[in-house]
Amino acid sequence: MTKKVILTLFVLLFVAFSVQAQEKVTVYDTYDDFAKNVLVEDENVYVINFWATWCAPCIKELPYFEKLNAENKNVKVILVSLDSKKDLDKKLIPFIEKRKLKSKVLLLADKDYNTWLSKVDADWSGAIPATLIISGMKKQFAERDFENFEELNQYVNSFINLK
Repeated sequence: MTKKVILTLFVLLFVAFSVQAQEKVTVYDTYDDFAKNVLVEDENVYVINFWATWCAPCIKELPYFEKLNAENKNVKVILVSLDSKKDLDKKLIPFIEKRKLKSKVLLLADKDYNTWLSKVDADWSGAIPATLIISGMKKQFAERDFENFEELNQYVNSFINLK
């Protein structure tokens, strides 16, 4: 092959990989856009975990959410990263790929926390990890980390059984 053909193939592969990596994370610049598209009032049960790559307790419990996503077919798990938008390509996407996360990952880039924390829950201090479970008009919020999968699964199932 000529150098030009090899270079063209390399560029095409690089572009394809970049597009694939970008598709791993949906970015919401404002909380209102996030709420309109994610906090939908339908019959599904959504387990929405707010986390960040720099949060050790968040990282510790991510495998529990992944297992919940894989094993509990009654819920849809959404991982909402509160990382900085500037860290999307260099930190968040590599983090997702390294840990082979299968759950849906979103980036909520709205850093004006004081305007939207209380919309998630009136008592949320802003500490993470935090988890919101919603189904229709019903919601339950936990500003805490889970010690293991069983604890998380029991918490989610108690919400489902109250529906």
